[in-house]
Amino acid sequence: MNEVVLKISDLEFYYNKNHKLFTNFNLSLKKGEIVSILGSSGSGKSTLFELISGFLKPKKGLIEKESFSQVFQDPYSSFHPSYSIISQIKEVADLADYLKLCQKMHFDPNLLEKKPRELSGGELQRASIIRALLMKPKLLLADEPTSALDNIVQLQVMKELLLNLSSFGLLLITHDEALASWCSDKIIRLS
Repeated sequence: MNEVVLKISDLEFYYNKNHKLFTNFNLSLKKGEIVSILGSSGSGKSTLFELISGFLKPKKGLIEKESFSQVFQDPYSSFHPSYSIISQIKEVADLADYLKLCQKMHFDPNLLEKKPRELSGGELQRASIIRALLMKPKLLLADEPTSALDNIVQLQVMKELLLNLSSFGLLLITHDEALASWCSDKIIRLS
């Protein structure tokens, strides 16, 4: 369980040279671990997510990562509105285990036949998590993955993520200190 799935070395990033978000930032995440990134709005949590994803390029430093999938904070922006959810999942993942995973997530698999706007935010977020897990990543990047869920479903989803943790490492970006304290091996606070 000591396979490193994400390694960030001496990361530097800024939008404005006078205000650097990251200077000599280092992080290592292994398969089977959860590292939570906590911070207030504007502290760089989502920027870090975009740097790791490759949407932004570091000014300096190195980001090495294994195959990854993502769960975005806003589930409506992570699906195309014109196509069924199942057709979008088929484009990126094998559907072999989807029925079992839907059951574990307390999610009606028939909802996958619908278009994103036909689901509630919580249902769509669970569909997003199901898609991410079906991609069989070694690294799961999750930006506020349970913020659209009620407390009971949030607990069920987090328990399912923990049960699958042997196959990936989880980088959890959250503002929820209680959630991070409950599930994390390590917490990094951004200021």
